Amino acid sequence: MPNISQGPDPTIHRRRLRSELRNAREACDKTQREVAAAMDWSASKLIRIETGAVNISTNDLRALLNHYELDQERIENLVSTARASREPPRWNLYKDVATPEYISFLGCESSASVIRNFEPLLVPGLLQTEEYARNVITAFDGAQRTDALVDLRTQRQEVLTRENPPDTHFILDEAVISRIVGNPAVMRQQIRHLQESAEQPNITIRIMSFKLGMYPRLRVPYVIFEFPEPEDEDVMYIENPTGELFIRENSPEERSEMTPVNYLGVFWQLEQITSSDETPAFLARMQEGLRDL
Repeated sequence: MPNISQGPDPTIHRRRLRSELRNAREACDKTQREVAAAMDWSASKLIRIETGAVNISTNDLRALLNHYELDQERIENLVSTARASREPPRWNLYKDVATPEYISFLGCESSASVIRNFEPLLVPGLLQTEEYARNVITAFDGAQRTDALVDLRTQRQEVLTRENPPDTHFILDEAVISRIVGNPAVMRQQIRHLQESAEQPNITIRIMSFKLGMYPRLRVPYVIFEFPEPEDEDVMYIENPTGELFIRENSPEERSEMTPVNYLGVFWQLEQITSSDETPAFLARMQEGLRDL
């Protein structure tokens, strides 16, 4: 199967385009209603374009950018971005087993230059062994889609070993490695994989020991993506009992406490109270304890 984890995903181009269009309008000090009237569009059409709900044709895009009086080089760059955004997401081959939100998550993951992931309960998908993943997926999704989802998880992990991989930072609660998933043999293999992963220069693993007690955002697994291009805003992905949630920095729909910068601050706090240097010894103790099971 070809490598599908390399380079910006169309998901990122779509986010970049809608951000650039909103910024261009605001730089002209124009409201959406004013621009729509000048373009002889309905206000709802411009709103849907700026939110990414619909694509914009090349002709409409050029007309809009000329209305904003952008220079020709920037217009051509944004037209190229729009064309790239209309390509099908490369992870669409898994659309039968993955939700649209998860497809978007995979696009962010494969395009990011920095990934920060906090997990309170399970080993992060990027660090799971095949057997651990198979047990987790079977428990949550049943056996029908297991093979396809395990294959998807394996494909995801290529992001860690590709040329120019992202810097990845993982913080795991001690519960993650204390819980037996599958059986002790599966967990021994999983912990050995974490030990090997922690030795890679682009992977940092920290473990929040039980002795540290309670700490901020303890109950919420989240991932924060940073991208190589400055115009691409940070994106946060949160899983909760009601579904999957994407929040990008400076988005109109952002919530007061649930922003990437807020959670990034919490992540940095946790990095200050634990050390990646302690991880090898911590994992070794857990590995030794499993030998008696």
